[in-house]
Amino acid sequence: MALTSYRRLVWRHLPIMIVGILAGYIVGCNKPAVRQTLSFKHIFSRTPQQTVIDVDINKYEPNGVKPVKAALVALVRNSDLFGLRSTIRQIEDRFNARHNYPYIFVNDVEFTEEFKRGVRDLTQAHVHFGILDEESWKVPEWINRERYEHVKSTAQYPHGEKDSYRKMCRFQSGYLHRHPLLADLDFYWRIEPDVEYYCDMNYDPFVFMQQNGLKYGWNIAMPEFMATIPTLWNTTMQFVTEHPELLASDSLWPWLLDEHGNYNGCHFWSNFEIVDLSFYRSTAYQTFFDYLDRAGGFFYERWGDAPVHSIAAALFLNASQVHYFDDIGYFHPSVLTCPRDARTKGTCVCDSNKSFVQDGMCTVRFLEVKQSIVNPNATKLARLGPVHYTEPIIHSMLSPQ
Repeated sequence: MALTSYRRLVWRHLPIMIVGILAGYIVGCNKPAVRQTLSFKHIFSRTPQQTVIDVDINKYEPNGVKPVKAALVALVRNSDLFGLRSTIRQIEDRFNARHNYPYIFVNDVEFTEEFKRGVRDLTQAHVHFGILDEESWKVPEWINRERYEHVKSTAQYPHGEKDSYRKMCRFQSGYLHRHPLLADLDFYWRIEPDVEYYCDMNYDPFVFMQQNGLKYGWNIAMPEFMATIPTLWNTTMQFVTEHPELLASDSLWPWLLDEHGNYNGCHFWSNFEIVDLSFYRSTAYQTFFDYLDRAGGFFYERWGDAPVHSIAAALFLNASQVHYFDDIGYFHPSVLTCPRDARTKGTCVCDSNKSFVQDGMCTVRFLEVKQSIVNPNATKLARLGPVHYTEPIIHSMLSPQ
């Protein structure tokens, strides 16, 4: 009789016991170390002899080991806090809340505690703050001060009177990638305050670039304001004459030229760029930057990091190593890029009718030149605008699968 009662008691509470056991298992497997080594597939459908490492690439732990050593990086000021918080909120919602790549912020002065708290409130990812050294944030001693002051007082272009803007361009061109906080990184994604990201990203762009051998990624290309770089191209040509051995064999050189063989001013907007830092650390790039730095154009003119990065990518990288992220909707004050058909489908929320850069000369020219090098027999080119352009072939070739 006692045994029968015991059996009834067990059968009565068996469902609760099973639920408790499963709940304990699920909670245990939710720990990072366990989740990365076990999966329900292993428990229920595989033999005990098989070992499964089941890592979810769509959600990384903040303290986990990422598949790529990468970070989101920005040079910012304490006064940029509100604009930067807006940017981070969007990046977290669109991408990084699932991936938890660290953020690195650098400044020419110490960050305030308010700034640090305001940034950390928005993310579970690690956040690092750094300060610039004197060497990377100064007017070099070889700059003629009298000439420089005259340039500032007579400049007729935006930011022409500012020391800080020129220092920023020089720093972004030659020193950001050398900051100690970036020493262990293989890739960086440059971000800025007051920009907008319109599309959910269902893949990891760092992994995508690494797996495809890509070195430089961009999504806006425009002609530069030539008044800021009147001697940059001539200085570049002097450098090429002295160092022809540094040029890539299948470079994007033609992208920089118009139909008459003159410099067209095309450049990638570097406020968005995803870069394999081995490119900026290379002998070719560093030698090029040092040459430009000594020429003084960052101060005697207003050479920007965008044309410097772009010319270097076009000269020192093979065409197959430069990628157009046309699937990332992005807005930097005054310019919008939005994937085609985003008004009616997909995971982007932006107005593609207001996005003109896809059909602009620099974007079209890039796609044409890259196709002519990487896949020259793709199809007969159709004329659209100032240059030849075939959208279906090129877009299918360049977009992530």
